[in-house]
Amino acid sequence: MRALVTGGAGFLGSHLVERLRERGIEPVVPRSAEHDLTDPRSVDELFSDARPELVFHLAAEVGGIGANRANPGRYWYANLMMGANVLESSRRAGVGKLVLVGTICAYPKYTPVPFREDDLWAGFPEETNAPYGVAKRALLTGAQAYRDQYGLETIYLLPVNLYGPRDNFDLETSHVIPALIRRMAEARARGDGSVTLWGDGTPTREFLYVEDCATGLLLAADRYDGAEPVNLGTGEEISIRDLAGLVAELTGFEGELVWDTSRPGGQRRRRLDVSRAAELFGFEAATSLRDGLERTVRWYVGEHAELQQPAAR
Repeated sequence: MRALVTGGAGFLGSHLVERLRERGIEPVVPRSAEHDLTDPRSVDELFSDARPELVFHLAAEVGGIGANRANPGRYWYANLMMGANVLESSRRAGVGKLVLVGTICAYPKYTPVPFREDDLWAGFPEETNAPYGVAKRALLTGAQAYRDQYGLETIYLLPVNLYGPRDNFDLETSHVIPALIRRMAEARARGDGSVTLWGDGTPTREFLYVEDCATGLLLAADRYDGAEPVNLGTGEEISIRDLAGLVAELTGFEGELVWDTSRPGGQRRRRLDVSRAAELFGFEAATSLRDGLERTVRWYVGEHAELQQPAAR
C-alpha cells in the first residue's frame, strides 16, 4: 500500500511511521523544506508524486499555553490551511482513505465531563487555545462535506494530550509533561531548591502515551469508516498538581514546587469519554500514566549526559 504521513518526522508521526514500517509499508514523509502544506500547489505536487492510497494528516503547528498565546494568528492560519489543502488534494488524487487528526482543544470551554463527541459543537473553545482549536474543528466539517459530496473516505480522530519519547521539550513551545520533565530534571542536576510552575495546579488533564495513540490511528484506519468524530484517550484524568508531584518523584527532584497563580492554568478539566473508540474499532490504551512517564523520563535523561550526573552541591 502507498501511504503518506504528513508530520511523519514529528513526535506522533515518527512513532506511526515505525508502526507502518513494521507492516512492510514505507510511507512517504514530506519535509517542510520541500513541501509547504499551507501552499495548495505544493500539496498537489506532493500528492502527484506520492500517489497515496492511504493518508494520515498529522502535521500541525501547536504548543502549550504560552505558545498558543504568542501565535494565535499563525496557529489558526497554518492548521486550517494545511488541513484544507490535504482534503482537497486527497479528493483530486483519488485517495482511498484519509485519517485526519484533530485536537481536544476543539472542545468547548465548558464541555460537560467526560467530553463526548456529540458535545463538540456546544460552545466556543477555551480562550488560550481557541484559534488552534477552531481551525482543527473546522476540518471535521470539511471531512464530512467531502464525504457527502465527493465520497472521500475520511475519518476524524480526537487524541487527548500526548506524551512520550521524542516529544518536544523546548520550554517555549512544549506541552505540560515535557516542560515539567525538562524543568525538574535540570533543577535536580543543578541542585535547585524550587521550581515555579504556572497556575494553581488544580486543573485536570488526561494524557495518552504516544505509542498507544499510534496504535489507535492504525486500528481506526483498518476498522473504521464513519463520518462521526472519535476520541482517543484513556478516560482518566489527573490534576496538574498531582502530575507535577509524580514527575518530581520520577526525575528525582526533591525541591519545592511553587505555584504562580498570576499565570493562566487553562481549561479547568479535561477527560474524554473513550467508549466510541472501543466500540467502533476496539481501541483501549495499554500504558498507564506512571509507566509512560517513567519511559519518557528515562528517554529524556538518556539523551542529555549532563542530567545523568549527581545533583550539584
